[in-house]
Amino acid sequence: MTTASTPTAPVALKEGMIPDYITQEPVKETPKEKVRQEMARALIFEYQIAPESMERDFPVNVEGRRKKVDIAIFEAGQPHEEPYLRRVVVCRPEPKVGKKGVTKIRDFKQAGADLEEAKGFMLAVDDCEWGLWTNGLERFFIRKQKKRFETLFDPYGDWPLADGTMGSPDVYSDSYVRRAEEVELKRAFRRCHNFIHGNEGMPKDAAFWQFLYLIFAKMHDERVHNRESRLFFAHPKEPFEEEGRMKIRQRIEKLFGAVKQQYRNLFKEQDAITLSDKALAYMVMELSRYDFSRSDIDAKGAAYQEIVGANLRGDRGQYFTPRRAVDLVIEMLDPKPDETLLDSACGTGGFVVAALNYQAKRFAAEYKREIGDRTTDEVLDRLRAYAERHVFGADFDPFLVRASTMNVMMAANTEGNLFHMDSLAFPRGHLPGNERAKGKIPFGSIDVLVTNPPFGSDIPITDPDVLNNRELAKAWRKDKSGNLVETGRLHQSLAPEILFIEQNIQWLKEGGRMGIVLPNGILGNPGDESIRRWILRECWVLACVEVPVEAFIVEANVGILTSLLFLKKKTEEEKSMELMGHKVEYPIFMAVAEKAGVDRRGNALYKRHPDGTEIVEEKLVTETVKLNGKTVTRQRRVIRPVIDDDFPLIAAAYKKFRAENPEPGA
Repeated sequence: MTTASTPTAPVALKEGMIPDYITQEPVKETPKEKVRQEMARALIFEYQIAPESMERDFPVNVEGRRKKVDIAIFEAGQPHEEPYLRRVVVCRPEPKVGKKGVTKIRDFKQAGADLEEAKGFMLAVDDCEWGLWTNGLERFFIRKQKKRFETLFDPYGDWPLADGTMGSPDVYSDSYVRRAEEVELKRAFRRCHNFIHGNEGMPKDAAFWQFLYLIFAKMHDERVHNRESRLFFAHPKEPFEEEGRMKIRQRIEKLFGAVKQQYRNLFKEQDAITLSDKALAYMVMELSRYDFSRSDIDAKGAAYQEIVGANLRGDRGQYFTPRRAVDLVIEMLDPKPDETLLDSACGTGGFVVAALNYQAKRFAAEYKREIGDRTTDEVLDRLRAYAERHVFGADFDPFLVRASTMNVMMAANTEGNLFHMDSLAFPRGHLPGNERAKGKIPFGSIDVLVTNPPFGSDIPITDPDVLNNRELAKAWRKDKSGNLVETGRLHQSLAPEILFIEQNIQWLKEGGRMGIVLPNGILGNPGDESIRRWILRECWVLACVEVPVEAFIVEANVGILTSLLFLKKKTEEEKSMELMGHKVEYPIFMAVAEKAGVDRRGNALYKRHPDGTEIVEEKLVTETVKLNGKTVTRQRRVIRPVIDDDFPLIAAAYKKFRAENPEPGA
C-alpha cells in the first residue's frame, strides 16, 4: 500500500526514462524494462524481498561467457557475489496481443527453449536454487535439484517468499497467501482468462464464465472455511503431475457443488466446470496465492473490470463507466453508511463496488486500521452488513446481473442486492427481480442514486406501457413567442437515457441525491430544452462535470461526449413555493475534466514541465521485507511520475465549493 508523504519540490524525468524500483535511478524505458520493473515491484511487495537483496544486470560466468541476469536475488544481508546468488529472473518484452484480444499462454514444455537461459544461470552458480522466466504475462518458475549424477529442473507453480514460506495442502500459510496488488492481480486474471481462451478451444464468453465460476468458488471458500480447511489451493507441484491435477479437480468440484447449493438464484444445476484438468490446475495455481478477503477493493475491482470489459461490452448501449469517473461521482455525492444507494443500470457493478470501497475506507479509518490487515474483521463485517442493507443494483441483462453480483461478492464477501429487472418498467415489470425489488426499493426510498444508463437513439424505447404517464415522454413545441407549449401527444419513441432521468428521480426520496452519466446533447441541444426545464422544476442542480472523451474510448471503446450531472430532488413544498413565484438563486458547481490519466490508446498520461520532461514526486511506501534474517515493515522513499488526471482535482474543488456554498434546498 502506498501512502503519500509531503512531496519534495517536483523534479524532472527525461523523455523515455522511468524510475527503477530497485535503485530509484532513472533507466531507459523499453518493452523489456517495463516487464523488469513490474517484476521488481512484485518481488518487493508480494514476495517481501528487499531491494537491497536485488541487483539488475548482474554478470555471471555461463560456460565461459559473461552473461547478465536481469534481476539477481541474493541471500539477505550478504554481498552481491556469485556464491550468495539464490534466485535469478530472466525478463523479456511482453508479447503482442493477438487479433482476438488475447495472447496464448504456453505451458512449460512449450516454453522449454526460453527456459534454457534461466537454467544456464542456475547451473553456473551452485547454490542458486530458483529461477523465473517472464515476459510480463507468462511466468515460469523452476527449481534446481542436484542429484548424485545429474541436476534436475522441476516446474513449480510459484516460488517462496523471502522467508522461505511455501503453501501446501497440509500447511495453508497465512503469510504465503497474500494480499493482491492491483497490477499483479490484473496480470493473474489475464493469465487465467487467456489460458482458457487460448488453450481450451472455448469461445471468449464461455471462457469468461468458466473464469467467473472459479472466482466465485474462491470467494465462497474464503467466506465459509478457515485457512486450515480451505479447498481452493494447489500445492506448487500439483499442477504438473497427473495425480496432483486430479486432486485439485476433486477439491474444486466439491467446492463448486456447495456454491451452486448456496447461491441457487445465481447458478443452475447444469452449470459445470468444463475445463480440462490442466487448465483448471493452472487457474487454481494462479488464483490461490491471493487472499481476496484481505485484498484492496480497488485492486480486485480493477482486475475484474479489465476481464469483464473485454467480454461483456454490450450492443444495447451498455458502455462501462471509466473508473476515475465512477470514483469522482461517489466522492462528490459522499454517501453515508446509513443511506440507501441504488444503481438502476448497474452493468458489472462499477458504481456499487466503488461505493463499497468508499465505505470500507471510512470504516477502516474509524477503527484506525488499514484494509488488508489481519485485524480488520470488524471492518469487513461492517462492510458486509452495509452491502446487505443499504446497497442495491438492477440491470436488464441477466449476464450483467450475474457479473455484478460476483463483483460485489469479491468486494464485500456477500452477494448483495442485485436485481434482474427492467428498471424502466418498474414497478410493473415482469422480469424475475421485479417483485423482490418492489419490496426492497419502492419509489421514494433511495437516498443516493448513481448510474450510467444505456443511451443512444439506436436503442429506442417504444413500449407504450413504458412511455405512458411519463412527463418526459410528452411532446412539446415552441409557440410564436418562443415559449414551450405541450402538444397533447406522446413521443412514440424515446432514447432510454431520457426516461431513465425521470425514473431515477422517482426512486429518490425528497432531498435525495443523484449522479448520472448523460450524453452532452441532453444538456445543450436546443431540441432538448423541455427535458432541461423539467429537470430544473423537479431538482436542484448541484454540479455538472464534463468527462474527457479519452476515458470512454479506453474503457468502453466508444467516442461519446458525456457529462456527469449531479441533482438533488426537491420537496413538494419547495416546488409549490417556486410555482408561487418564490424563486431561489443558487450557485452550481461546473468543471471540465481535460485529462483522464490516459491517452486515447490507454497509455498512462503523466504531468510534464514546460520543457516536456515528466514531473515526478517522492512518496513513502510501506514495505514488508526480509532483512538480515528478520521480516520487517519499513517505509522507503520512491520516486514515481505524476499521473495527469483532473478528476481528483475536481473532487477537491467540489469539496471546497460545498464548504463555502451549502447544498440548496432542505
